[in-house]
Amino acid sequence: MTDRISRENLLALLETGTGQLVEALPADGFAVEHIRGARDVPGQVSAEPADQVAPDRAATVVVYCSGPYRNRSTIAAAAFARLGHADVRLHAGGKQDWADAGLTFDAGRATTGAGRPA
Repeated sequence: MTDRISRENLLALLETGTGQLVEALPADGFAVEHIRGARDVPGQVSAEPADQVAPDRAATVVVYCSGPYRNRSTIAAAAFARLGHADVRLHAGGKQDWADAGLTFDAGRATTGAGRPA
């Protein structure tokens, strides 16, 4: 089972620079906006992209998608856990929660699931 992480705890985690934030949405959406520090895994999570995005399987991995009523982040989080990542968390509120709190997004090129420029 994947634990949920609140926006407040996610902000604290991002401040420490530990762990990896992963967006589970199509690459074109990532290019438009994403939470600062996030990497994208736009397709199905498999061993290669997971290792490229979050190579340290002992580190915290936080997965999010567009909002609480979507399941891409839940599916991706389960895949990271299945692939042996020890601490996988789900930011269920996703981009919607982030925007509702007035927090900003970064924009930039999307990467492929293997972490290479598209």
